[in-house]
Amino acid sequence: MYLRTRVASAAAGLLIGSILVVLPSTPASAHGTMSNPPSRVYTCKNEGPENPQSAACKAAVAAGGTQAFYDWNEVSLLEVGGQHQAFVPNGKLCSAGRDKYRGLDLARSDWPATSFSAGPRTITYHATAPHSNSNFSFYITRNGWNPTMPLNWSDLVHIQTFNNFNPTTFTNWTINIPARTGRHILYSIWQRVVGSNEAFYTCSDVNFGGSNPPPTSPPPTTPTPTPPPPSPTPTQNPGGTWAAGVFYAVGAQVTYGGLRYQCLQQHTSLTGWEPPNVPALWRRL
Repeated sequence: MYLRTRVASAAAGLLIGSILVVLPSTPASAHGTMSNPPSRVYTCKNEGPENPQSAACKAAVAAGGTQAFYDWNEVSLLEVGGQHQAFVPNGKLCSAGRDKYRGLDLARSDWPATSFSAGPRTITYHATAPHSNSNFSFYITRNGWNPTMPLNWSDLVHIQTFNNFNPTTFTNWTINIPARTGRHILYSIWQRVVGSNEAFYTCSDVNFGGSNPPPTSPPPTTPTPTPPPPSPTPTQNPGGTWAAGVFYAVGAQVTYGGLRYQCLQQHTSLTGWEPPNVPALWRRL
């Protein structure tokens, strides 16, 4: 009887071990942010979400709560696929357009800033779940940018993009920083390429010394980190049912799922861009 019990226990153990071996593991999601110069979310995370030290981080926590800074490595959108301007509205670039991170969009001139200078500069990205074959793009705000105004896409000047890059936990790049005066934002986009359309966004405050020049008008053409939008289809059906492959102008109204929506940004619709899925493009009426 004792021998039978031992044999049965051993068999049960082998069966459990086999089950544990064959169970599929859940793939880790990519997550991360700039750590040098530190992004706003990284700075406030390091100050402590419950008791931030700087006035800007205190205001950010007051605006959006503490959870955003415990989740510091996921200022991201899942289904972007390079169409950043279609998903992230002007004025909400630091939060990726997500209400959870709205404190990062506060337009202030007292965000903790890293001393910066023109020329080659080594920067660091902290990825808690790095993924291969990713694109990393870096931008800096234009001459004449005013840190007390919302950050718009037209305020960004492209510096460099690293395509099909394989990041590690801490990845260093050396990029050539253009000359600036006063406070600016170093902006980054991490676009996953293989296995996901997820993209991550960061705002790092830097200070070149001196004062910011008086604000100037944005350049006539908007520097864009995404390919130009597709040519609009000449016909539009405002008031009809939403459909893919149709050009919608600002203000157009459609019906989807029995609800009414109004277009916020002109675009040509794609499958996956249904009104409930892209609040940057559609507002429910």
